[in-house]
Amino acid sequence: MNSPSYDIKDVLVAAGLELTYGTNLFIGREPPEPKSCVTIFDTAGRPAQLTIAGKGEDYFYPSIQIRVRNTAYDTGWALIQNIRTSLHGRAQETWNGTLYSAIFCSSGPALLDWDENDRVRFIINFNIQRR
Repeated sequence: MNSPSYDIKDVLVAAGLELTYGTNLFIGREPPEPKSCVTIFDTAGRPAQLTIAGKGEDYFYPSIQIRVRNTAYDTGWALIQNIRTSLHGRAQETWNGTLYSAIFCSSGPALLDWDENDRVRFIINFNIQRR
């Protein structure tokens, strides 16, 4: 099973948000360039379900945080809103061999800060149920 961030990057690319992995969409580490980009971070979720009936029936509950960096406040805000719309409420979809039973926004979007190069950064968090 892939990390959630790896699969969610494919969901975002397929959503038509003009994101390209390795160009303006990244996993785990926000690069200094390009000036405007999206980074997905794996974060701690809830404990996994333990099904006594056997392996393969267990559900896992990871979470992710998505950070949008942009040179313009309104453009960054619009992108993070589009990301929320694209991910929130997705259910019963298989990505890279993993069933995503539910993806839902748990907090945000919210202003994180302005980086050292005066670029705005927003964050949003999602909880996931998958197996």
